[in-house]
Amino acid sequence: MYEENNTNSNTNSAGYNASNASNTTSSFDATNGQKTQEYFYYAAGQPTQNAYQPNHNKVKKEKKGIGFVQRAAICVALGIIFGLTAGCAFAIPTYLANRATAQLSSSQTPEVTAPEQPTVPSLDTTTNGIANSANATTSSSGTANVELIASNCLPSVVSITNKGVSEVRTMFGNYQQEYESSGSGIIIGENDTELLIVTNNHVISGSNELSVIFSYDEDSDDPAVVSAKLKGYDSDKDLAVIAVSLKDLSDDTLSQIKVATIGDSSSLQLGQEVVAIGNALGYGQSVTTGIISALNREVSVSTAEGETITNKLIQTDAAINPGNSGGALLNMKGELIGINSVKVASSNVEGMGYAIPITDVQDIINELMLKETRDTVSADEQGYIGIAGTDVSSDISSTYGIPVGVYVNTVYENSPAAAAGIQKGYVITKFDGSTVKTMAELKGLLTYYKNGETVNVICQVQGANGYEEKTVSLTLGAKDVLEGEISEDNTKNVEPAPSEQTPSQKDAFNYFWPFGSQW
Repeated sequence: MYEENNTNSNTNSAGYNASNASNTTSSFDATNGQKTQEYFYYAAGQPTQNAYQPNHNKVKKEKKGIGFVQRAAICVALGIIFGLTAGCAFAIPTYLANRATAQLSSSQTPEVTAPEQPTVPSLDTTTNGIANSANATTSSSGTANVELIASNCLPSVVSITNKGVSEVRTMFGNYQQEYESSGSGIIIGENDTELLIVTNNHVISGSNELSVIFSYDEDSDDPAVVSAKLKGYDSDKDLAVIAVSLKDLSDDTLSQIKVATIGDSSSLQLGQEVVAIGNALGYGQSVTTGIISALNREVSVSTAEGETITNKLIQTDAAINPGNSGGALLNMKGELIGINSVKVASSNVEGMGYAIPITDVQDIINELMLKETRDTVSADEQGYIGIAGTDVSSDISSTYGIPVGVYVNTVYENSPAAAAGIQKGYVITKFDGSTVKTMAELKGLLTYYKNGETVNVICQVQGANGYEEKTVSLTLGAKDVLEGEISEDNTKNVEPAPSEQTPSQKDAFNYFWPFGSQW
């Protein structure tokens, strides 16, 4: 601590003149942390130090020092201010630089958008229109009139045209003949890429080309014909599912078609009113009415291949004519209860039509809908098995105890069948999950498979306890390679083990089928 002398004296006690010269220095007093001033005077070149004389007249007020806490607070505040300032100094130029770079990149690089994902159209159902109609019900049970059912359910029924080739057998041999037939189908569902249609197997059997016309468009001068492909079939139940690509359908078409609403055929009662819709005689969709005449009628029908199938069907007196096959049988709520199938045609029979009960075959239809969609392949790409076989009809089956299917009477050497382990005497009953009863069915299936594909083939093999099921994995071969193997000079049967062949079998097939179809 120090006291400053403010006396304005021109001379000091030693008699020196203060105006001559003066030099002032400062030193730090460690005792109180304050800076103390010392004065040095010089006169006539001989300096003399005079002790500092305090002035007691005026005393300057002591200054209080700044404490440690205040110093620390000031340092922290200054640090914060410095940090914020430095951060802004770096952040603002970086932001501006990044923004300029982004603008430059966007001006030079074209905008990339994610690919548009396919959307599945949500098609209306047949019963929605009935439920939303002001005139929907005519009774407390919620049933509708025929006019309302027709207007709302017609959009779910389609016309199907089948162009194919059939094999005609004569005493001079077999030959193929082209044909065209018409039938009906019902829109049963949809997936991500396809519209799914259920119909009768005999409507699409032997097809080389399938096409569909929707009911709303069939009366136009130039109706749109849409190509269809096979998904799967079940010949035992006379059912098939075909598919139409959604890409082939316009927005207008999708807005006018509907998916059929499935009903419960197990709850039907005799005398209950029904409506039938189908492509009668190939003229276009027509509507007929009737009642349930009988339930669970066993009806046997002969197929084009001569095979007889028997099923329990719904009998109705609603008119079902050729071309109605595959069409819809509806209850008075507009629900699908049956698939029109056959009609008894006779001069002394009237009003006996039959439909497949929908509840009995719902699981089969669901399985067929999940199958891989297949299209016919060209002849040079088609796969072959390498066998000669003959048909085992239901009559032959009951007579000789051989399962219905294709009896293998020849397996060619080095053929795909030989490589898979198929032997003479085997009876092929299923090919890739589809039932096979005739050689014509097997040939028809092979038109959808390319050489090189591997499929499972189910055969019935005779053992000690009768015929047993055996599954073999078979890779189809190419036709040109197979034809090279099948010649009179290079043909060899792969004989089965003795236990797999009986004299009755050999005698029966040698008698009925001295020549088998090769495939």
